[in-house]
Amino acid sequence: MYDLIIIGAGPAGITAGIYAKRANLKVAVIERGAPGGQMVNTSEIENYPGYEKLAGGDLSLAMFNHGMGLGVEYIFDEVKMIIHDRVKEIVLNNATLKTKAVIIATGANPRKLGLKHEDALSSRGISWCAICDGPIYKGEDVVVVGGGNSAVEEAIYLATLAKSVTVVQNLDSLTADAKATELLLKKENVKIHYNSVVKEFLINEDETLKGVKIVNNDNIETDIPANGVFEYIGLKPSTEAFVDLGILNKQGYIETDEFMGTKLAGIYAAGDVRVKQIRQVVTATNDGAIAAQNVLKYLETWE
Repeated sequence: MYDLIIIGAGPAGITAGIYAKRANLKVAVIERGAPGGQMVNTSEIENYPGYEKLAGGDLSLAMFNHGMGLGVEYIFDEVKMIIHDRVKEIVLNNATLKTKAVIIATGANPRKLGLKHEDALSSRGISWCAICDGPIYKGEDVVVVGGGNSAVEEAIYLATLAKSVTVVQNLDSLTADAKATELLLKKENVKIHYNSVVKEFLINEDETLKGVKIVNNDNIETDIPANGVFEYIGLKPSTEAFVDLGILNKQGYIETDEFMGTKLAGIYAAGDVRVKQIRQVVTATNDGAIAAQNVLKYLETWE
């Protein structure tokens, strides 16, 4: 039996694993994909202390290697459910593990527009990862949907590759950090449509992406030719496996106290998956450290 199982190997989960291992706990981190969470899909991180600019993939690898170097066990599988009791059971695709405590750090995934052809064009014209798929559209026309930090930062990156970048923002201004917004507005190959939403994906006869149809607040429609579309319209928490625990709010995020504890004894949450104001790498690592320290306090009373 484990002292602690951490679900998710993003910055919160990896940090929790490091703190737990340094406290000599028997700990495992379960991850269904690539370690790093949303960092993996971020071209550049410019607000992590100690680094003026750092590739998200590089920071992911550095964190993962840190944990591996300490001997943190990583299990690559998917969690199907948690059976809550004094001894908790973590049901995976290929096994069931027992543990005294759990930290849920599954993060959040990009929301989709929910339009026709979206799924069929996934990775064939529509993407949620500029650093992954941006080079495919070098010298071509692309559209970025959204106006927050992720949208603006990835639009800046795409502007270095694409012939043109059209940003579609549903508000009357961008909501990204002032510095990022300033950098984007200086790009000569970037055009921004404010107060507009994507209404439809336009398709060629061979069922490839032709572009998007947008509509603004005045109900004026505009067709924008594009070879690629990158969607950054917010996040959806990865909490499907935890619905039955009764620890989610209406939006699907996990409710915790300041110590990262849920209302269930021995179950904690950290990072983007929990209700919080700011979702950044630095706040995720903070959550992971706090969660691990409070697991230690919980285990002191476990006997």
